Amino acid sequence: MSDRLPGFSTLAVHAGAQPDPTTGARATPIYQTTSFVFNDADHAASLFGLQSFGNIYTRIGNPTNAVLEERVAALEGGTAALAVASGHAAQVVVLQQLLQPGDEFIAARKLYGGSINQFTHAFKSFGWNVVWADPDDITTFERAVSPRTKAIFIESIANPGGSITDIEAISTVARKAGVPLIVDNTLASPYLIRPIDHGADIVVHSLTKFLGGHGNSLGGIIVDAGTFDWSTGGKYPMLSEPRPEYHGIRLQETFGNFAFAIACRVLGLRDLGPALSPFNAFMILTGIETLPLRMQKHCDNAKAIAEFLAGHPAVASVSYAGLPGDKYNQLARKYAPRGAGAVFTFSLKGGYDAGVSLVSKLQLFSHLANVGDTRSLVIHPASTTHSQLDDAAKIKSGAGPDVVRLSIGIEDKEDLIADLEQALSA
Repeated sequence: MSDRLPGFSTLAVHAGAQPDPTTGARATPIYQTTSFVFNDADHAASLFGLQSFGNIYTRIGNPTNAVLEERVAALEGGTAALAVASGHAAQVVVLQQLLQPGDEFIAARKLYGGSINQFTHAFKSFGWNVVWADPDDITTFERAVSPRTKAIFIESIANPGGSITDIEAISTVARKAGVPLIVDNTLASPYLIRPIDHGADIVVHSLTKFLGGHGNSLGGIIVDAGTFDWSTGGKYPMLSEPRPEYHGIRLQETFGNFAFAIACRVLGLRDLGPALSPFNAFMILTGIETLPLRMQKHCDNAKAIAEFLAGHPAVASVSYAGLPGDKYNQLARKYAPRGAGAVFTFSLKGGYDAGVSLVSKLQLFSHLANVGDTRSLVIHPASTTHSQLDDAAKIKSGAGPDVVRLSIGIEDKEDLIADLEQALSA
């Protein structure tokens, strides 16, 4: 190929992959093995000592997973990536490199309910403390910064409400505080938004959602932007200080602009163990090949359905950034000009009971706890994904008692609208 930089759709099909050198197989093989044979004792020692790159054990790395990692890093514009077992696993591995017991990280209030639960409760056992900020008021991030702050965490498109976060404004806060900005880009995918282009230092995904796209495989990924200096001020000893388990190597000094991805692999994945199955990596790779086609169809369908719901007498309000009158429409135009995503919420005039009733009457929409499938999905967050929160917290996170969340698939939009019409009428 010439020196021309490949386009997004080309990268989605080809990045990281070559025909198998032994068999000539065009599709990336599933290397379903636990471990790999060393050339000799010196080769083994160099791999374990981080003097050379290669395969040791699938918990740490695998050739199928490596193609997935290189592909997502290319799509996001990062320097390197690490695939793990789930989106939640990605968040644990990322923050393990950054936080010591007693440290804090700032998180946007508008997040997936599972992340709110993980940050509020599970991370307490590690001594990691979350401080909440309002993504609609950037000054709340500024006020939340303290000497213990080690990171800021946001979603590019927030789950469940589909609101667009002002990544550049929050990146400015992170730069001033001298901490990395972590962006969960699950709902947008790099087809709609590339957070690194707007100041993110680390990007995470639940690969389970739009990147995999077919609701058949769990996975998560961490993308290193290569933009943060981990040696500044001694805040991040996991990266800047000598690592005793690797004969005193300083990861920042040795690996430069992909040191964070290396740390996540050789300190996080190695010891915590949330490895991604090579089979799941293969399934997700296959899904990514059609990501541009699917995401555009998702977005086109979602806008049509949001417009339908906005005019329905049983609907109190629709929260979709793709609608001209939505409060996030200007941010959507700036960050996601191809479309505002496929996940959004609407409120029913009948409140909580109407939301519960609606999901039981839909026939084409599947009632389940997932987003990003080719199939259209529905859930009532207040009774499910956000049920652990009190009503005030549900409302702050965009999951009030009257709210229904839709994840719009790639079916014919007329059929989806007909299903919503019959359920709302019933």
